[in-house]
Amino acid sequence: EANGVIGLLTLELHCAGARSLNDKRSALRTLETKIRNRHNVSLAEVEHQDLWQRGRLAVVGVNTDHAHLESTLATVAGEAATARDILLVDQQMEFL
Repeated sequence: EANGVIGLLTLELHCAGARSLNDKRSALRTLETKIRNRHNVSLAEVEHQDLWQRGRLAVVGVNTDHAHLESTLATVAGEAATARDILLVDQQMEFL
């Protein structure tokens, strides 16, 4: 019987051009929509909701294939790293 693997990718983001919470949320929303449309993952802003230029996104995926899930989360991190108006400051990936 195959067991599911849960992957958690945490992205620490900096929105240097943001001058308000709305600016930051707009940049993050664009990234979130792009990721949701391309990958079968769930994500949420989990910290720094009250800061204009910082954001932390948690991206969670579930799969029976550890390597495929790791590849998917790595691709998501790559998309965050190349997103407009957002700088990827740090990332952490863990599996449960």
